Amino acid sequence: MSTPAPAASAGRLAQLRQAYQMTKRTQPRLGLLLIAVFVLSAAAVVALGILLIGTHWFSIIITAILALTVALLATMIVFGRRVEKSMYQQAEGQLGAGAGALQMLRRGWDVKPAVAFTKQQDVVHRVVGRPGVILVGEGQHARVKNLLGAEVKKHQRIVGEGVPVSTVIVGRGDGEVPLPDLVKNVKKRKKAIKPAQQTDVLYKLKALDAMRPAAPMPRGPIPTSMKGARKMMRG
Repeated sequence: MSTPAPAASAGRLAQLRQAYQMTKRTQPRLGLLLIAVFVLSAAAVVALGILLIGTHWFSIIITAILALTVALLATMIVFGRRVEKSMYQQAEGQLGAGAGALQMLRRGWDVKPAVAFTKQQDVVHRVVGRPGVILVGEGQHARVKNLLGAEVKKHQRIVGEGVPVSTVIVGRGDGEVPLPDLVKNVKKRKKAIKPAQQTDVLYKLKALDAMRPAAPMPRGPIPTSMKGARKMMRG
């Protein structure tokens, strides 16, 4: 009976290769950067190892193993950040990119894309977490602002007092939040409700969602779940 390990390794290598090729489109010198990070990291560890534990053959082996490990780790960290940056660059301005970015929120957050939309393809996504309800708009600023205003009223009626309902518009204009900063903007908001309240809010919002038509999300350069970018960087 064959083990899944070889297939899993091959799949991960394919993911890394795909991520590298995609990122190099926007960052042509990516290869040189990664080589430099690897060499400099390894050299720094080797120099520190020689200084601290000497040049005995056993010390050299330990230093070499440690240098290789640290260099690989540093290279993968830089690679992961470059992949994420490239994905944002390629996705920015694309409808649905905000929803993809919000999927990077981890445990403790509930993300529902396209809870409201217009014929002109302006769209509002919803995030529920400890800060309360956060409505995220994408599209033409004036239309999105009006759409968000209507959605705030609907959500406030459902969740009741004591649960903040805030808004954010994705973009580069005045009062907007750039796509690369969206997740950070959501996560840094002050906690306002307890986990039990959050569960209650989600239960209440099911009634509101049940009355809405489904909104098809367009495909863009960011995958539906941007968690894939981080998964490729994790072992």
